[in-house]
Amino acid sequence: MSEGLHAEIELSRGSFDLRVAFDVEAGTVLAVLGPNGSGKSSLLGCLSGLLSPDLATITLDGRALHGLPPHARAVGLLSQDPLLFPHLSVLDNVAFSPRSKGAGRARAREIAEHWLEQVGVAEFAERKPAQLSGGQAQRVGLARALAGDPDLLLLDEPLAALDVDATPAVRGVLRRMLDQAGTRTTVLVTHDPLDALTLADQVLVLADGRAVERGPVRTVLAAPRTAFTARIAGLNLVAGTATTDGLRTEDGTVVAGIPAPDTEPGKPAVAVFAPSAVSVYPAEEDHAGSPRNTATVVVAGLEPQGAVIRLRTTGQGWAAGLSADLTPAAVADLRLEPGATVSLSIKATTVTIHPAHAAPIGSGLNP
Repeated sequence: MSEGLHAEIELSRGSFDLRVAFDVEAGTVLAVLGPNGSGKSSLLGCLSGLLSPDLATITLDGRALHGLPPHARAVGLLSQDPLLFPHLSVLDNVAFSPRSKGAGRARAREIAEHWLEQVGVAEFAERKPAQLSGGQAQRVGLARALAGDPDLLLLDEPLAALDVDATPAVRGVLRRMLDQAGTRTTVLVTHDPLDALTLADQVLVLADGRAVERGPVRTVLAAPRTAFTARIAGLNLVAGTATTDGLRTEDGTVVAGIPAPDTEPGKPAVAVFAPSAVSVYPAEEDHAGSPRNTATVVVAGLEPQGAVIRLRTTGQGWAAGLSADLTPAAVADLRLEPGATVSLSIKATTVTIHPAHAAPIGSGLNP
């Protein structure tokens, strides 16, 4: 693609191996999700030039970035720690970015004032970083990243270090800045699906250095194909092989559900359903009714989740590791506690069967 970002990257660091390829359309935001150690930060390091991959093709709007030093890539980078210069004022921290690109002192300060105003911290221009809260410092870091007028903006867990009160405000600033980005391309690494849902257009999920899911954010999170994505999306996922009316697990159990249109019988598939779709009964109770999926499991834990209690299970078979959402009253009535044996029931109409990728997708590279 000529417009936007195209990347094909191979990087080996000790026993870790990153091999991934992807495109990001100009003016859009790609969220990169994945468990710790999946390669998210290594990917950003290769894009920024801070890491040297073994092999890479990286182009931005048709301009080759691979081989260029970081300062020549027109890339802005913001991480968990904004890394502000402690001896400079907020204004001079932000002005440093355009100054490093050749702008005069007066012009650089004018640009800095503009971006401080945009991110809502103009009143702190003369303060030193030590006088800022975490949320204020992160806004300044964002202003500095944008003040250099980057063609590519890289955001590495920019909200992860903020406290719960500061996060929504900074997320709102980020959303507003990204909405005004024009043709600027952005890659956002995050562990929070809310960041992906509110800030990104597309999502790329990494696991063990490979791309395992990719597509529009809402599509991927609504129909996850891997256990990690299902977990961060707050959904249950059971892997197996698609049948005409459900999924057969590795132990031979058939989970009844509604196949998505692109599901092929005999192919790898996943059954996806919400914790709210799981009913919990005493293990000895007979819960007859409409056709359902049932299993006996052991309660592993109970966690408050807003107005509900999330029950997590353990045990043997396909239902081990599932989650169910219950009211506090139901938990009390059932006398649930870790170690208790319970029966689960899930209506087939609440289960959707989706194709699963048997191998990493979108590598674009030779194995």
